[in-house]
Amino acid sequence: MAFSGWPEEALDFYDGLAADNSKTYWTRHKAVYEDTVRRPMAELIDELADEFGEPRIFRPYRDIRFSKDKSPYKTHIGAMIGSGYIQLSATGLAAGDGMYVMAPGQLGRYRQAVAGDRAGRELERVIAAIEGQAIGVSAHGELKTAPRGYPADHPRIGLLRYKSIVAWKEWPVEPWLETAAAKDQVVSFLRATRPLSDWLDTHVGDVTD
Repeated sequence: MAFSGWPEEALDFYDGLAADNSKTYWTRHKAVYEDTVRRPMAELIDELADEFGEPRIFRPYRDIRFSKDKSPYKTHIGAMIGSGYIQLSATGLAAGDGMYVMAPGQLGRYRQAVAGDRAGRELERVIAAIEGQAIGVSAHGELKTAPRGYPADHPRIGLLRYKSIVAWKEWPVEPWLETAAAKDQVVSFLRATRPLSDWLDTHVGDVTD
């Protein structure tokens, strides 16, 4: 079937899960999750795969091994589409792109590129263009001071202090979420942020590079 949005029942499911995050609730409402939450997400990312890359839906179960919060289920559904990320919860839709976590080798290459005149200025232009489309670009964790080996007065010291870099946008619940127009929002985001993922592919690479 073609993607046609998430029905109101999907949001109701997550409202209920937030109130009763238990196996009993999950088992009783699993069919609702499969039909109104997971199925539309699968339809959406399958339709986007040709343009944006390999699709994958995350498991709904939380990893509670090292967490004080022992709630067994995530209160959102998340999926990857290439380097992009899509999330639905009771509060609405969200999308991200970039690198949420960088391995030490990746972080070293990132900082070297940011410090360089050509690559660093290119990243500044990329970020400005993305932010000009009402999409935020920020770090998931950053140093309080300059990284070792870089001057504190570097013109891109803010970017050098980043430990990761992510473009992120959230949409509150609106009537279009229940229609195919939700796909248009995600596509616009992923196209707008593609220059960031392209820059990271070129200058940072994956963990094994």
